Amino acid sequence: MTRVLDRRTLNRAALDRQLLLKRFDMSVRDAVGLLVAMQAQENNVPYYGLWTRLAGFRQQDLTDLMNDRSVVRGSILRGTQHMSLAVDYLWLRPLIHECLLRGRQAAFGRVSKDWDLDELAAEARKLLDGQVLTRPQLARALAELWPDRDLQALGWSAQALVPVVHPPPSGTWNVAGATPFALAEEWIGRPLHENGTAGSAGPAGSVGPARLIRRYLAAFGPASVKDFQMWSGLRRMDAAFAELRPELRVYQDENGVELFDLPDARLPDADGPAPVRFLPGFDNLVLAYADRTRLMTDEQRKVVCVGAEIKPTLLVDGRVHALWTLKHDRKAGDAVLTIELFASLPDEPAVEEVEKEAARLLDFAAPDADHDVRFTSWSG
Repeated sequence: MTRVLDRRTLNRAALDRQLLLKRFDMSVRDAVGLLVAMQAQENNVPYYGLWTRLAGFRQQDLTDLMNDRSVVRGSILRGTQHMSLAVDYLWLRPLIHECLLRGRQAAFGRVSKDWDLDELAAEARKLLDGQVLTRPQLARALAELWPDRDLQALGWSAQALVPVVHPPPSGTWNVAGATPFALAEEWIGRPLHENGTAGSAGPAGSVGPARLIRRYLAAFGPASVKDFQMWSGLRRMDAAFAELRPELRVYQDENGVELFDLPDARLPDADGPAPVRFLPGFDNLVLAYADRTRLMTDEQRKVVCVGAEIKPTLLVDGRVHALWTLKHDRKAGDAVLTIELFASLPDEPAVEEVEKEAARLLDFAAPDADHDVRFTSWSG
């Protein structure tokens, strides 16, 4: 009989895999590899995500890995900006190429219906060969060849068609500005993998979805096919999971949905404690599932997940309990952390734990500022 996993068991499993049941004494490189790819559309998000998971993490630890090119930032999962190990980007980017093309078509298909996309990709490669250009610079250079074309469509189309990464200081702590493009193979110094079509099959040296499924389950399992599709942006993955089924452990959730996991992956004690944790917006944990009831109620999801935005959340006993915002006025030297509670904290020890973790967050994000923590009730 298939074992049924309740929400609390799934909650603790997710927290355990995501390094959120305690702060781990793990290298930043190993943590980024475990998490597969970290959402990085907003520069500071991966820094907060690593701070809440790792003991002694400093901003410079991640910046150093970006500077030595062992961690890169580019369009990966769901076609959005992520950080990953460079060695993982080499096989991830080809795997999600079709996802990027779908996004490009949805946004710019009408204005580019008569374009030769292969020609556009070839010209973009020539322009980027040996140099770094921002998206506007690349778009303007392409417009010299096609002056009647929409600049925004040219820039974004090139980004979807050609594997590029965004070299630092772009994407580093508190650094803003135009996004620079470099050819991924030049920046990393190694060729990208070919893309397989199903499971582990495909031409020699290719990578199909099986590798990503295994990595996903290691970081987020147990999970369903729909969960994986939501997280990765890949479609029609039933056949890939079916191919892997003999080597996976199969469970069910309380609604009868099949959940898959690696055969040797442990399930922690469902009654074990979970520490208070501040998750940044767009955190891996919140984005990893189609069914997010292991983390929050459906009503909370409507508040946390608004369109393409995922708001920063506070976990209490492993579940979403509040939203938070941090405003750092560098000129005034003030940093204010506002916590919007969905419900009162359960007891005085919980209040003390939240206050201590809030102080740690402010020390990390604004060590030289005057700190203020404010609790409010979410009003809707």
